[in-house]
Amino acid sequence: MNVEPLAPRTAGPRGRVLGLAVVLAVLVLLSLLSVWVGTRDIPFSATWRVLWHPDGSNASVVIHDYRIPRTLLALLVGAALGLSGALMQALTRNPLADPGLLGVSLGASTGVVVAIGFLGVGTVLGYVWFAFLGAAAASVAVYLLGSSGRRLATPERLVVAGAALTAVLYAFDSAVLLLDPETFDEFRFWTVGSLAGRNYDVLRVVLPFILTGTVLALALARSLNALGMGDQVGRALGVDVGRTRVLGAVAVMLLCGAATAAAGPIAFLGLAVPHVARFVAGPDQRWVLAYSALLAPTLLVGSDVAGRVLGAPGEVQVGIVTAVLGGPLFLALCRRRKLVML
Repeated sequence: MNVEPLAPRTAGPRGRVLGLAVVLAVLVLLSLLSVWVGTRDIPFSATWRVLWHPDGSNASVVIHDYRIPRTLLALLVGAALGLSGALMQALTRNPLADPGLLGVSLGASTGVVVAIGFLGVGTVLGYVWFAFLGAAAASVAVYLLGSSGRRLATPERLVVAGAALTAVLYAFDSAVLLLDPETFDEFRFWTVGSLAGRNYDVLRVVLPFILTGTVLALALARSLNALGMGDQVGRALGVDVGRTRVLGAVAVMLLCGAATAAAGPIAFLGLAVPHVARFVAGPDQRWVLAYSALLAPTLLVGSDVAGRVLGAPGEVQVGIVTAVLGGPLFLALCRRRKLVML
């Protein structure tokens, strides 16, 4: 089944910049709400005061030790997933591609399963390192499988290799979890996707990887525009196709691996947000990446706030909220496309 690209309502450069400014303003507003809203009711005036002038009170501890790092992590994770999704769709020229297509997400899950089931790791910070190592190992394995023999690692070969590795890793994870109920009990809290309980230590671990992946992704924007017209046209325009694909895969591994390691698997952001970005900004990857980097954290922070409001006095994990919101959003996008069966 082929999916024809959604016809974008492309604005001029001034309109695109204005659109980015509007999204950024909404993101700032939602970030302030994220710092204010939580399971503990703190008046907005007190929140605003201790936000700028910590005083050691209980409200100050809640704001600075829990809500601010949680909000910052949501911004990083959202931007990483949005960028990695846009990269995957550009690299494979497949509008239904998402960051998990290369086995990155399931590689991270396997790393956590190994950490819990075989090494006895029981902390979020410990999960982060093993999840990232698992994501990196899966990415390397997919690339090696996709470029085996004398053939180049084309998008089609990488997707097939990713699907094969995903099946193997899923079988391994399922076997371990079914045979070890204690591992399953620990793992299920991570795999649902959550920002709760993350502190500055987790931020410090994933920040270098996400920043590196972001810089790399933005640097590839022009090359991705050329590749969008086909490999032969890209080569004629002076693009090193193999190098661009390798660097793009590295960026996806860094972004998606770090985001999944920090917050667990979070559905639909990497799949749906790039479609919204293209609908607003057009096919130019420079604008698609910029919009994806802002729209995805906007949706993630908003989903996190909604989960705290809807689940009060507890909370609904953000991975559940994004799945509930992202599913109808993606279906609405699909309804605006013409589907052609081959």
